[in-house]
Amino acid sequence: MITGCKEKHQEADLSAVADIIPVKVATMTELGVPDHITATGLVSTEDEARYAFKIGGVINRILVQEGQFFKKGQLLATLNATEISAGLTQSSLGVEKAQRDYNRAVSLYQDSVYTLEQLQNTKTALDVAKKATEAVAFNERYSRIYAASDGFVSSKIANEGEVIAEGMPVLLVNSTGQHNSYLLKVGVTDREWATIKLGQLAKVTLDGYAGQQFDAEVFRKSQAADQALGSFQIELKLRLNGVKPAVGMFGKAEIATRHDESATVIPYSSLVEADGKKAFVFTTISPTKVKKVPVTILKFDTDKVYLQAKPEGINQIVVSNSAYLNEQSTIKIIK
Repeated sequence: MITGCKEKHQEADLSAVADIIPVKVATMTELGVPDHITATGLVSTEDEARYAFKIGGVINRILVQEGQFFKKGQLLATLNATEISAGLTQSSLGVEKAQRDYNRAVSLYQDSVYTLEQLQNTKTALDVAKKATEAVAFNERYSRIYAASDGFVSSKIANEGEVIAEGMPVLLVNSTGQHNSYLLKVGVTDREWATIKLGQLAKVTLDGYAGQQFDAEVFRKSQAADQALGSFQIELKLRLNGVKPAVGMFGKAEIATRHDESATVIPYSSLVEADGKKAFVFTTISPTKVKKVPVTILKFDTDKVYLQAKPEGINQIVVSNSAYLNEQSTIKIIK
């Protein structure tokens, strides 16, 4: 009987030791929080354009290829001129005939053969023929596509020999006529959109240029949400210092919204039951007991959590094995 009692006592001692949870504690500290917004997007340029012919016809030549750079005023594409030349000739002949009719009408009017109405009608016909010639000549000038500014071809939509209708795009181009004309277009939430102001600075990294960081500033803010993505678009003007990235290249931006602020910092591992901005941490109330305390999260970092306010009366928190604790747990503080 004595032997049996001793064995049960030892088992009870081992069970008590097993219920003790070793934890580490740390003091809550305050650090400066750089208040910035992180967003991702694609590289574009300040101005995009869809070059097209004023009139329809058969494409004669396209003088640039996708990715090719061009200068302002450079000829990019032309239509077959056969039909256009015929139209010009026809309108010129119409003007000559109307001019002869008018000259004849003036002579006959002076001889009292034509009435004033007949003279005015021939004058009107002459004016109409001249205006029609101007319209045909205008269309003839726009049967050729010239570059409106320096840039490059991002997409060639049509090819030589195709019949194309008036106004249909032939080339999709991006302008590089202005200094630092490259942009990073990123999507942000409505709350972030309201926080971001024009002219705020940002740091940008591009996947195509690993290890390089570029300066940027907020250039434009969209006034309507993107229907496809459901986000608001922010355009950042890049300062690339001679680098010319491809349009569509992926980039990441950190936009500084205002001056740094201080906040209470705790390790990510100390959080339990996090839900949105609300979470809990454990603090020690004795060398062997803990208490669960609610906290409000300001933002997350890589391995740190910034709190909106420091819990009153709390100086140190549990930073390890928090997931295994409750307020009835027995702990042992380890170094």
